[in-house]
Amino acid sequence: MVVSAQYRLGGFYTALTRRLAATSASPAVLLALLVGVVGGLSALLANDIVCLAVTPVLIEGCARRGLDPVPFLLALACAANVGSAATLIGNPQNMLIGQTLHLSFAGYLRDAGIPALLGLGVVWGVVRWQVGRRWYKATPVPVVSAPSFNRWQTGKGLVVLTLLVGAFLFTPFPRDVLALTAAGVLLTSRRFASRDILGLVDWQLLVLFFGLFVVNHALAASGMLSHLTQQLDAMGIPLAHPVWLFAATVVLSNVVSNVPAVMLLLPLAVHPLAGPILALASTLAGNLLLVGSIANIIVVDQAARFGVHISWRDHARVGVPVTLLTLALAALWLWGLSL
Repeated sequence: MVVSAQYRLGGFYTALTRRLAATSASPAVLLALLVGVVGGLSALLANDIVCLAVTPVLIEGCARRGLDPVPFLLALACAANVGSAATLIGNPQNMLIGQTLHLSFAGYLRDAGIPALLGLGVVWGVVRWQVGRRWYKATPVPVVSAPSFNRWQTGKGLVVLTLLVGAFLFTPFPRDVLALTAAGVLLTSRRFASRDILGLVDWQLLVLFFGLFVVNHALAASGMLSHLTQQLDAMGIPLAHPVWLFAATVVLSNVVSNVPAVMLLLPLAVHPLAGPILALASTLAGNLLLVGSIANIIVVDQAARFGVHISWRDHARVGVPVTLLTLALAALWLWGLSL
């Protein structure tokens, strides 16, 4: 579903990002528009896909305006992570949590929507504060190969996406069946071959995910996780408790990345709010370090291909305050829900 939606909306991503970059608005307003659009798209189309599609065109747009692309790329990565926390289809770990714990799509949106929305404001504020007045930097304009805007294909993708989200919100049908049905509709076309769509799959990224799953399974099968859980329980640190589960998710997400962290901690998700705790903590914690989220890695890797280099220190200047502030907001919100 994600791959086929990306194919249908590829021209839409390109046109939208170029329109944003070409606007006559000030850099601060452009940054706000970017954060809002990326956050909204990531909540519906998965953050990794949004980062993959938007990064090259964003670099081109910034270069044409003489803007330093690094602050905007950091905002892209952080906003994609924060926005994706709002729904159960925003990122891989949320999909896993929702499917395993049988969470309601609308119920989770009520629990996570507000902290995610406030978090987007935090992203804009932190990046704006970090940049100060240093918006401009001469950057070679890259040659970006991107699909042209196709009104019919874009319209088809948006209609199917709207119907799918509506079905998630208001019908009891299984989400996996609905998503596969939507993917089948998107793949049905007289003009495009399915092999062309499958050719858009980032196989290197999938290999990375496969590697994470292999390491995760080996750790679980070794019994190390259960032994560690027992040790912590004996020390008065029960990981099933909401506070400790939140803290453990934050720490583990930056040690083994957020998707494997969720896979390791899901067996401990017994509290009624365990789903939102795991989803919000793992997703928001992904902004702390460069390797905390696949979305961060995608942005940095894509940027490097176009000659824009983002160091660990560059990311940390934005990622650390964004993470601490958004996690604090999420913790307060979840504490309020538990009362």
